[in-house]
Amino acid sequence: MNWFDDAAAVNTSGAASIRISLSEQRAYFYKGGRLIGVSKVSSGKRGYSTRPGHFRILSKHPNHRSTIYGSYVDRRTGRVVKADVNTRKDRRPPGTYYRGAKMNNYLRFNGGIGMHASGHVPNYPASHGCVRMPPHMAQKFFQYSRVGTPVRVTH
Repeated sequence: MNWFDDAAAVNTSGAASIRISLSEQRAYFYKGGRLIGVSKVSSGKRGYSTRPGHFRILSKHPNHRSTIYGSYVDRRTGRVVKADVNTRKDRRPPGTYYRGAKMNNYLRFNGGIGMHASGHVPNYPASHGCVRMPPHMAQKFFQYSRVGTPVRVTH
């Protein structure tokens, strides 16, 4: 299911491109039109769907954290007081700070939506709009793409 040909990524000439299939819950990495890798993904769930369209990678962040989704953590103890918070809806309790969810190897391609590593990548849409990938696959897509790489999201 998940595979990536590093030798082909290095030795194939041409530009990189990425296609995300929402119906298959798969991401495809191409170089010079040649398929180089395939990864399972988990796109946006109902109410947070990942929008189809033609995009480009806008930025790359190896150690990104969400500015919206995360946890409220006690300042003194470091203990999570409230998990799975949405900073737009959930008020921060006194004596806590916000810690955004980890989104390593983040490839932003549509506003705040991007592809990133996650430890939870079921075979169905489950995110808040981003495209979650297994960590080892997110690292490959991150490594071999650049800002400006085309990203096509299809149904």
